[in-house]
Amino acid sequence: MISKKICMLGSLSVGKTSLVEQYVNSIFSDKYLSTVGVKISKKGIDIDGTSVSLVLWDMEGKDEYTDINMQYLRGAMGFFVVADLTRLDTFDAALKLREIALGMLGQDAPNILLLNKSDLPDWEVENKHVEKALASGIKILRTSAKMKTAVNEAFETLARDMLART
Repeated sequence: MISKKICMLGSLSVGKTSLVEQYVNSIFSDKYLSTVGVKISKKGIDIDGTSVSLVLWDMEGKDEYTDINMQYLRGAMGFFVVADLTRLDTFDAALKLREIALGMLGQDAPNILLLNKSDLPDWEVENKHVEKALASGIKILRTSAKMKTAVNEAFETLARDMLART
């Protein structure tokens, strides 16, 4: 079995933990619990006949990334940056965080920007923001941990991208 470390990055309360819990345990809770440090979860999957153990590092959210412990990124084979569609500031922070992570892991490190909470109304992240990011080559998926929208697709897509690099 091949083991792949994935880091979950993003601002406070964007749904990183909810995405991991939905993917690993098929659980969603409306109760918000802030992650302190890092929480590690694992899930074994089969990708095109290859057994893969995904080791998911759910990192605590920060609104400013000057003091985030980027050492957690060491050894990561890929990462997600997560933004809350109802908060534009989290989208901008995700783009900055993505650049920091690519600087540490290499510009070709597999990554996906997850625009979470797609089930909620009143999106501040508009199509023009998404189109600009897509035009710059960023892979993006709209997700909802609550509704399980594109959650499995996100993790399986990143796993395939990571396997393609090995």
